[in-house]
Amino acid sequence: MENYAVEMLHITKRFPGIIANDDITLQLRKGEIHALLGENGAGKSTLMSVLFGLYQPEEGEIRKDGQKVEIRDPNDANALGIGMVHQHFKLVECFSVLDNIILGVEPTGKLGLLQKQQAREKVLALSEKYGLQVDPDALVEDITVGMQQRTEILKMLYRDNEILIFDEPTAVLTPQEIDELMQIMRNLAAEGKSILFISHKLSEIMSVSDRCTVLRKGKYIGTVETKGTTPAELSRMMVGRDVKFAVDKALVQPGELVLELKGVTVASRRHKNNAVKNVSFQVRRGEIVCIAGIDGNGQTELVYGLTGLEPLVAGQILLRGRDITHASIRKRSTMGMSHIPEDRHKHGLVLDYSLEDNMVLQRYFQPEFTNKAGFLKRKAIRSYAARLIEQYDVRSGQGPVTRARSMSGGNQQKAIIAREIDKDPELLVAVQPTRGLDVGAIEYTHKQLVAQRDAGKAVLLVSLELDEVMNVSDRILVMCQGEIVGEFDPKTVTVEELGLYMAGAKKEG
Repeated sequence: MENYAVEMLHITKRFPGIIANDDITLQLRKGEIHALLGENGAGKSTLMSVLFGLYQPEEGEIRKDGQKVEIRDPNDANALGIGMVHQHFKLVECFSVLDNIILGVEPTGKLGLLQKQQAREKVLALSEKYGLQVDPDALVEDITVGMQQRTEILKMLYRDNEILIFDEPTAVLTPQEIDELMQIMRNLAAEGKSILFISHKLSEIMSVSDRCTVLRKGKYIGTVETKGTTPAELSRMMVGRDVKFAVDKALVQPGELVLELKGVTVASRRHKNNAVKNVSFQVRRGEIVCIAGIDGNGQTELVYGLTGLEPLVAGQILLRGRDITHASIRKRSTMGMSHIPEDRHKHGLVLDYSLEDNMVLQRYFQPEFTNKAGFLKRKAIRSYAARLIEQYDVRSGQGPVTRARSMSGGNQQKAIIAREIDKDPELLVAVQPTRGLDVGAIEYTHKQLVAQRDAGKAVLLVSLELDEVMNVSDRILVMCQGEIVGEFDPKTVTVEELGLYMAGAKKEG
């Protein structure tokens, strides 16, 4: 009899129009890191939400240490020692790190008064033990995404959880933070914690997990020992076909100028200095120019300035020769700029709108979708959304009427990509377009970016993924501390050299 920390046996979970989990069995050994792999919408997060008590399954049972348990809500899960770090963090932004960690299990004295000092000591001891450096007094809204994630991990450890669920934990981290997180996970497993790790980054699964369970379209495909498998085999199990990791690109001669930035400076929200300092570059028709850099070096603010989300402190932006420095966001959009934003929840979607309404967010006022009296043409909107859903394989329970909030992160991302590319823009600004996508969807997105370039569009790609930078771009601009520190040809530069420029160790004179 094997010693399992948790067993999920024959779990079935249904939602309107979709069976998210179809008779799935998952067994987690004590002290192992077990990866859960699958495409966007394969049912990974749903299965973990069942284990954490956020959903109740229609069929199946959960056992802990061999005993059947009922998990009706997250409090039951916590009582059983099960903790979860969600893909989109569940933190209170205006609270401090310490307050977020103890929220719900606040230590109190005899008179019911809050004993923060002892909580602080426990948090500091835990962060020391597992290498999770955090500042307990910092407000969550002021800290980096990597730090927010550590706060979530400390929340689990503070509750003495033995079974730790990580849902897509690296989707928002820099390469350095990912390496640190992998090491933290190894330390936790070495301490005897059992870890379930949802991911679709094959390199991470290969480097950190002991075993891997693969789901496809809500069904269980199999469990393999990681040591005995390959990334190609895992991707075949996950997608059901062979996936090409290289990007096919024909040689294209860049044409006329589409975008020009002259001395662009953008203020920072976090500190007194400017986040972007005197940046100038050009993007032409038929080329993909990539801005590479470690997160937090001004890329976000540069995109905000370019797309109209933030005003410029200085400088000028020209789109096809016309000055758009002070143009509204709608004006930029109707002049031919499309924007796949970095934060899909904040700037990409209205989560409580239906999928079809999100698809026409920037075009609803056009004659195609609104009649002369100003009423929306509902039929036209629905058939337009249905076409995009079909074309881009956006998976949702109820098609065009699905609420955006209920879709998986990867499918939300696909919906945004579909909307922005279908506007037929002159300039496509794609920020982290493949964040949170599986290998099949990444392959598809890269093809779409290259197709835009081949159709004579200008593409500005902002990415933290070095593989993506090297594979997809025609020119690479490296940003460090708010400045462009070098321009490179992906055919001749090495990843190591790019890394040195990104870290600020080297700079072009």
